[in-house]
Amino acid sequence: MDTRLLHTFLTLARTGNFTAAAAELHLAQSTVTVHIRTLEREWGTRLFDRLPTGTLLTESGRRRLDGAQEVLDAVARLRTGGAGAGEGGDGVVRGRVRVGTPESVCATRLPPVITALRTRHPEVEVDLYAAGTGECVEGLRSGRLDLALLLEEEGELPFPDVAAETVAREELALVCAPGHPLAGCEHAPTWARLARETFFLLEEGCSYSDALERRLLAVPDARPRLTRFGGVDAARACVVAGLGLTLLPLTSVEEQVRQGGLARVPAPDFSDVPVRLARHRRRWTSPAAEALVEEMTRQWADGETPGTALSAPRGSGGRRSSK
Repeated sequence: MDTRLLHTFLTLARTGNFTAAAAELHLAQSTVTVHIRTLEREWGTRLFDRLPTGTLLTESGRRRLDGAQEVLDAVARLRTGGAGAGEGGDGVVRGRVRVGTPESVCATRLPPVITALRTRHPEVEVDLYAAGTGECVEGLRSGRLDLALLLEEEGELPFPDVAAETVAREELALVCAPGHPLAGCEHAPTWARLARETFFLLEEGCSYSDALERRLLAVPDARPRLTRFGGVDAARACVVAGLGLTLLPLTSVEEQVRQGGLARVPAPDFSDVPVRLARHRRRWTSPAAEALVEEMTRQWADGETPGTALSAPRGSGGRRSSK
């Protein structure tokens, strides 16, 4: 089978659009159409529904995604095995790595990693996609992502086909506007007190936001007002406006705290959340992806978080991150 057809199939499945797939593959749109029709004829099934807004994988198409990716991975392994350290036969590591990551990690931890990677391996390109755990796992399964970074508690993930290892830890910060009644607290408020507040949290599936919601709702007669957002910016903006509190990685609010736009609230009991590197168990990791993993490990080995960490407020019973 012509592996170009499989590349086209996977690219169209990822982009959901003939025009976008053609642009990514540097092909004419008519060529993408011919490739897909050829596969559909060879496999005797319809792979995509053509809609006015783009394409949608059929059930038959979804069932063939993993197999197509495995074939391409096997071909890449064979090429790499005969080429030495790189993927082009010259010992140079090259290629594109697609990484799914929470917004806060994407904005704070990864830029210095990618800068260093470009110095060591200038022919490795990294595409970043801001996404939560569910979207990242689906991306790994479909082949849209090569790697993912998850803010998830340690232990076995509820996804048997995804393996994860802890590569860093994020300190969490409970924050409010400077004029909020809790801004001047020297001691951590009780859970009963917090359960009367308004919170702006990240969407369901965010491990630390879900854990906070469970703790708040476990308080007898709890009446917290909870709003969930898909991104850090929206939650943070509501809190800056004085509408309530939020719990976010310190790196995503550090600058606002330093400038006085936000104030840290002593937290009763929040542990650092692990940053876990995830990969699909059955998929091959390319040399380019391995190079990125090595750079993450090198950058984060000493446990440093980008920026200058701000101590938890006095009397919180909290601690600076032990990352």
